[in-house]
Amino acid sequence: MTWIDTLSAQQLIAGSVALLALALLIVGMATLGRAFRQGKSQTTIERALATRAKRDGRAAANANPPEQKGPMSNAIGTAAALGARWGTGRYGDVLLADEDRQLIESAGYVDQVRARALFLFARAVLGIGLPVLSLLLLGKFRIAGSETVGMMVLIFAGFAIGWMLPKWAVKRRAKQRKLAASEELPLFIDLLRLLQGVGLSIDQSLHVVVHEFYEVMPVLASELRIAVDQYTRGRTREQSLARIANGFDNDDLAAICRLIAQVDQHGGAVQQPLHQFSERLREQRKLDLKEKIGKLTVKMTGVMVLTLMPALLIITGGAGFLAIIRGLSRIGGG
Repeated sequence: MTWIDTLSAQQLIAGSVALLALALLIVGMATLGRAFRQGKSQTTIERALATRAKRDGRAAANANPPEQKGPMSNAIGTAAALGARWGTGRYGDVLLADEDRQLIESAGYVDQVRARALFLFARAVLGIGLPVLSLLLLGKFRIAGSETVGMMVLIFAGFAIGWMLPKWAVKRRAKQRKLAASEELPLFIDLLRLLQGVGLSIDQSLHVVVHEFYEVMPVLASELRIAVDQYTRGRTREQSLARIANGFDNDDLAAICRLIAQVDQHGGAVQQPLHQFSERLREQRKLDLKEKIGKLTVKMTGVMVLTLMPALLIITGGAGFLAIIRGLSRIGGG
């Protein structure tokens, strides 16, 4: 008789129940472990998403800060409203010519409508305010004994300066942007060549340049952001890049825009053309630096003649001049 025969039915049932409970315990522990790991992964993912959302929210808040309602902002808003009203009136074309519109566009203001309105307001106020202020301060100015002629000169000069002062300010900003764009162009070409070399498309390359390199290329990145937005809204690549190609008076930048449009339309490799562009720009920058050094050398020669030559003459020939003067004074009986 074996040991199985000696077991009773109750013992067999108890053993079966114990084995079933042990199996259920193992399965339950495995399920709980899997659920714990999934819950931990889900918590980690949710935490990462929440952190990214907070970071994106802070970046959006920094990029688009809320408008501060204060006296200065209210005054600027009122000035913009008045300028917009004057621009739509009968004298709008007189206050803002086509040349001035193109100049404001090349200055790179974010809100072009507001910039044009403030330009109109500044031109109108300064054109009227400066003559009045000059008459109040220099009301008795005379030219050739005539007070009337002096007043007319003050009025004309004040009006001319007030009329041209906003344009000079905008032109200075546009000139600075053009210089900054020419300085950023070699870096943009190198980045574009690098991104194209690793297999990114034109859209992906421009997206990376706009979002990742804005700090080092603020002018070109802001213009490329506008171009990318226009392209996503339905314009062609050439139309979206026309602002960059025509707004900076830079032949190299216009050529790069045409190259990007052709590659986007027809395809092809751009590493070699971009490499040639980069080399040519480096050589051009070297030539420009040599030219600046040559001009600076000439200017420094003039500075040295004006500053060091008198001191050199005094040091080297001062004693001789004093001896000559003393000898002449003795001969003259002094």
